[in-house]
Amino acid sequence: MSGQQQFEDRQQPPGTLAAMRHKPDHGEDSYQGSGRLRDKRAIVTGGDSGIGRAVAIAFAREGADVLISYLDEHDDAESTAKLVERAGRRAVPVPGDLADPAHCRNVIARAVEELGGIDVLVNNAAYQMTHETIEEITDHEWQHTFDVNITSMFRLVHAALPHLGPGASIINTSSINSDMPRPTLLPYATTKGAIANFTAGLAQMLGERGIRVNSVAPGPIWTPLIPSTMPPEQVEQFGRNGPLGRPGQPKEVAPAYVLLASDEASYISGAMIPVTGGKPIL
Repeated sequence: MSGQQQFEDRQQPPGTLAAMRHKPDHGEDSYQGSGRLRDKRAIVTGGDSGIGRAVAIAFAREGADVLISYLDEHDDAESTAKLVERAGRRAVPVPGDLADPAHCRNVIARAVEELGGIDVLVNNAAYQMTHETIEEITDHEWQHTFDVNITSMFRLVHAALPHLGPGASIINTSSINSDMPRPTLLPYATTKGAIANFTAGLAQMLGERGIRVNSVAPGPIWTPLIPSTMPPEQVEQFGRNGPLGRPGQPKEVAPAYVLLASDEASYISGAMIPVTGGKPIL
């Protein structure tokens, strides 16, 4: 990505793939599955683009059917669904706002109805905006960020639990911001810290049921959220200050979700897997 983010046009959040001049790599042409998730039934929120799209592609090529929860980016979601179907798996796109409690319940109900159950719940959808001062952050934006980023996770898990049996996996997307909060992303970074604690506590609470709960903490990953929520000067430098000197691609994050969703991770619960390009999370 070096030297090219500066040519990205500013989008309205949450952004779309179609409007990006430099498309992220979700593994469309590279991810090769090996049956690690054969016949599992997965929900991926924020599955239309970015990390969620890469996870949906990887899950399908590993043998899982996927419900793709997204806000209103219909073209991106339809494209992701077609990639899932080309892998020979069932795709169920479900649009709607996860800030709405009723919609969270609807996502779970659709998965049960159309996939026949739930084995993996990936809570990935997120909202962020950049602000230089706390005065710029409205009460509405603060509440909305929490509703989408963390409260929806509680609601989805709450609705899904009656359908999750021993061996099921819940995977939450946290962030390097949970450990190294960026002040200009104050509401977002605060929710990511909450997600880390929610994951750790829930893993202990659900352990006796045989349900595993983990999180993935990405660093700077090139997705539509970046040019739609950051000023151009930050987009130009995005990811360059890390040890690897570049932003990551969504396809570079997806394997962590595959591991945590698979039976190979049967003794991994309460963990946070950093995918940060070398920036440590201690």
